[in-house]
Amino acid sequence: MRFLEFDSLASTNETAAELFRNGEDMPLWVRADSQTSGRGRRGRAWTSKSGNLFASLLYPWTGSATDAAKLSFVTSIALVKTLQAYPIDVAPKLKWPNDVLLKDAKVSGILLENLNGSVVIGVGVNLTSHPEGTPYPATHLLDHIPEDQMAGPEPAYTGPAPFLAILSRHLDDLIKLYLKDGFDPIRRAWLEHATGIPGTVTVRLTNESFSGQATDLLENGALRVVLPNGTIRDVHAGDVFFEGQS
Repeated sequence: MRFLEFDSLASTNETAAELFRNGEDMPLWVRADSQTSGRGRRGRAWTSKSGNLFASLLYPWTGSATDAAKLSFVTSIALVKTLQAYPIDVAPKLKWPNDVLLKDAKVSGILLENLNGSVVIGVGVNLTSHPEGTPYPATHLLDHIPEDQMAGPEPAYTGPAPFLAILSRHLDDLIKLYLKDGFDPIRRAWLEHATGIPGTVTVRLTNESFSGQATDLLENGALRVVLPNGTIRDVHAGDVFFEGQS
C-alpha cells in the first residue's frame, strides 16, 4: 500500500480520481493536512480544519456499482476498529448508513465515488476538533481520550498519519474479506456496532418523511423500516434520525 501526502488539496477524492485517470498504480492512499473544497455525503460541504484526517483510498474495482456502494459499511467497521485502538472512554457506534458515533455524536464521514475500474473511498475523521452547528451533533477523537493518556513521552494519540496507518490495515483486511465472502460477514459485523436497530426512526427523504421501527440491515445495504400500519419501507438513501434525535 502506498501513501501520498500533501499540505493542502481541494479534495482528496478529486486528487485520487485524477491519479486514476493518469494511470497511477493502485491501491493508493491520498492524504492532505487540509482541504479547501471538502465534500460530504449528498453534496454537503465537509469542514476541513488542519489536524483532522482527510484521506482517500484509490482501490481497483471491477464489481458492480451496487456492490461498490456497500464499501461504505466496510469502511465504517474499519473506522470502529481504528478508534478502538485508542484508549477512548466510550464504545464507537454505527448509524445507518455510514456514520461513526462517539457518545451519539458524529466523529467521521465517508464519501464513495465509483469510477470505471476503481473506487475512491473518501474518509474524514474529526481527530483534534469538530465543527459546530452541524445538522447532526459532532465530536472529535481527543475529546474521548483521557488526559493522563496524552501526558508523558508516549501520548496515546500522535497525529493523523499514524491514525491512517491503522485504518489502512483494517480497511485492507475488511475489503479482502468482503471480496472473498460477500456482504454477509460485513453485515453481521456492522450490526454488532449499530445504534437504533431495532428502534424508532424518522426517515427524511427529498419529498417525504415518515417514522416507524428500524428492524434490520438488509443484504443489499438498505435499512428496513416497518411503519405503524405494518407497511414495510426499505430505505436505500436518506437522512435517518433515531429516537431522541432531531
